[in-house]
Amino acid sequence: MLAYRQSAATLNLIRAFAVGGFASLENAHRWMLGFVKNSPQSERYQKLADHITETLGFMRAIGLDPEHHPELRQTDFYTSHEALLLGYEQALTRVDSTTGDYYATSGHMLWAGDRTRQPDGAHIDYLRGVKNPLGLKCGPSLSPDGLLQLIDILNPRMRRTSDADLPLRRGQGRGQAARADPSRGARRQSVIWSCDPMHGNTISASGYKTRPFDRIMSEIRNFFAVHQRKALTRAAFIWK
Repeated sequence: MLAYRQSAATLNLIRAFAVGGFASLENAHRWMLGFVKNSPQSERYQKLADHITETLGFMRAIGLDPEHHPELRQTDFYTSHEALLLGYEQALTRVDSTTGDYYATSGHMLWAGDRTRQPDGAHIDYLRGVKNPLGLKCGPSLSPDGLLQLIDILNPRMRRTSDADLPLRRGQGRGQAARADPSRGARRQSVIWSCDPMHGNTISASGYKTRPFDRIMSEIRNFFAVHQRKALTRAAFIWK
């Protein structure tokens, strides 16, 4: 219950920022970027913010202003997490009274992790019953045939729409051929491939989990290289 209340309070704060004016493009110069202030990226951002300000000035001149066009002053946001604690997910599962479909209201998109994607397991059984967009972690042990089997189990609609997000979680040291395996299986499926470079590159150093930056960058580069070769055009990068 405490975790739920803390999560709800955090989401309420984010909603207030997202729709209360802080997300307005007019605040582009006010958004804090202290963590990159000494980086070349900071200069690039300042130039982009200048272009945004100039564009907004032109739009105001022709009658398009944030006061009358809310899409310029607010933004949408979405939440996602691994459906790990099934008791928690069950307590927050609801039925849409207009369609009779079940939805997990703990997040917009849920996914099965690398250790909870057994085809006959409880986590996959739960996810197959909700209509949320679904994700499936694709680790080194997932074969192309295994991926297709899970897509069929989770929901046949994943073959026809973009409801499936497949975060690749390989690890920089696993070898480029291994990273390419799952994409062979789902090459012709309507899915979105995304890169999760963090979890597969974790090492323990002095009792602390560490993720070397060079390994993370190598994972990202290999991810896009593999998908460009295989013409999997809808590849994305997620940072977690």
